Amino acid sequence: MSALFNFQSLLAVILLLICTCAYLRSLFPSIIDRNKTGLLGIFWKLARIGERKSPWVAASCLIMAFTVLFWS
Repeated sequence: MSALFNFQSLLAVILLLICTCAYLRSLFPSIIDRNKTGLLGIFWKLARIGERKSPWVAASCLIMAFTVLFWS
């Protein structure tokens, strides 16, 4: 089953994208920052979410890890 039809997998993919974009922006800010509009602007927006809401994203990652390990 693909991540589009399984809600838990969709949330995991979104959380991983947020964390990856925020990490890549911390390493290579010029790559993410030059693409603020268009299709690649999605990665800039995900990086901003990861930076500004980092305690909430971290808590969501921990909850997701707990549910993947022990709930499923």
